[in-house]
Amino acid sequence: MAGRLCSGALYGAILVQAVLAQEPLQLGAGIPPAPREFRGAWVATVDNIDWPSRSGISADAARRELDAILDSAASMRLNAVLFQVRPACDALYRSELEPWSEWLTGAQGRAPADGFDPLAHAIEGAQRRGLELHAWINPFRGKHRAARSPLVADHPMRNAMVEYAGEMWLDPGRAEARAHSLQVCLDIVTRYDVDGLHMDDYFYPYPSGGKPFPDDRSFADYRSSGGRLGRSDWRRANVDSFVQTLYARIKDTKPWVKFGISPFGIVRPGVPSGIQAGIDQYEDLAADVRKWVREGWCDYLSPQLYWPIGQKAQSYTTLLRYWSDLVPDGRMHLWIGNYASQAVSGKSGWSTGELLAQVERTREDSGATGNVFFSMKVLRDDAERLRTKLREGPYQLPALIPRSPWLDDEPPAAPGLRVERTAEGDLEVRWTEDPDARWRTLYVLCEDRWVLLEVIGKRPGIAVTGRQLQRLGARAVAVSAVDRCGNESERVVRALE
Repeated sequence: MAGRLCSGALYGAILVQAVLAQEPLQLGAGIPPAPREFRGAWVATVDNIDWPSRSGISADAARRELDAILDSAASMRLNAVLFQVRPACDALYRSELEPWSEWLTGAQGRAPADGFDPLAHAIEGAQRRGLELHAWINPFRGKHRAARSPLVADHPMRNAMVEYAGEMWLDPGRAEARAHSLQVCLDIVTRYDVDGLHMDDYFYPYPSGGKPFPDDRSFADYRSSGGRLGRSDWRRANVDSFVQTLYARIKDTKPWVKFGISPFGIVRPGVPSGIQAGIDQYEDLAADVRKWVREGWCDYLSPQLYWPIGQKAQSYTTLLRYWSDLVPDGRMHLWIGNYASQAVSGKSGWSTGELLAQVERTREDSGATGNVFFSMKVLRDDAERLRTKLREGPYQLPALIPRSPWLDDEPPAAPGLRVERTAEGDLEVRWTEDPDARWRTLYVLCEDRWVLLEVIGKRPGIAVTGRQLQRLGARAVAVSAVDRCGNESERVVRALE
């Protein structure tokens, strides 16, 4: 951070006594609540949109590219990445349930060299940089239209797929398809230290050319077994069953793992009044999002509001207000999906200023607590200086992940904190390690104002040195521990000489 963040006189005897005695000041005295905001980006692997740059690159090159993405996210003060690890019944992680993805190695089923596991690497890198890592999966897409590699001969779901609009899909009407995707999701949650499991709006596919989705056989089986629902209601029941079961099983496995969905930004054409769209999420995608909200079957929604503020037929502001009213406060998060790639496309109505304005509109809405950008490539490349503008504007200072009190509301223990002088005469700020703490916060005192300077991940060693603090004009520091559900401990304060 350029320039002096803090300046002015120290508060005298109380702080001097604290640094000499190594006793904490009154815990949290004068420190306001930490700013809370979800700042995420989707990292798409399908068709090599974001990562890796092309299929078949070396494992070392893939690591370097993934590290560069995480570095970019941390440098612009994002606090989460949503990493696509299952684009279409394939895996960008070590799996015994599905084959390796062609987007990584160039051919489905071909393992990367030297044991490279992208998901494990991303988790370790995200935790070290203070980022959440959400594993992003597509529940029912079987093969993307851009895929060039055939399905492996022993793909476990080969016979459960149907062809539609040039792609292969698992039929959600078949119990074995739902059970398989459920097993894949729980395998990820069980074996990997993810902060969240995320899926987008593809349940049933987007309609194409007026052709119906080919589920005649599974629907006939349902009716012959005594089912009475019409086809549309039956499709929604299939998706409802999957979402409900997945949420419950995640909580049984790791209660702190957040489950999130990024639905199409419009629930139905005409909802709310004046909103138009060609896709009917409820009818065409069989996604009854309003029911999922009522039943509490997810922890956050990131509706894709991919339209400019001034586009009346799909008004960003009107839709933001609708979703904000829909999602219950204190039981579910609303983190809006924003079209960052479109903001640098030069298309009418779009600009970096438009995206920044959308972030500000989101902040002004009391029901929304963050944004997720599609996609990471334009942020990593700083296209049209978008990453720089976010960093110098709304993301100038860090923010904690919003709390999820319905998952856990017990704060962790406060950390031990020492300010020590080295042999060279410098000050070092150190804190005790705690395996249950997901983050540490570092606050600095600037005259009469405390500022959250950094949210620190799982990295060992010294947090910050006195030279850095002197450059910033810091007079005192405070540290807290933050757990996976965003609960913050009491702050421990130390003065600086």
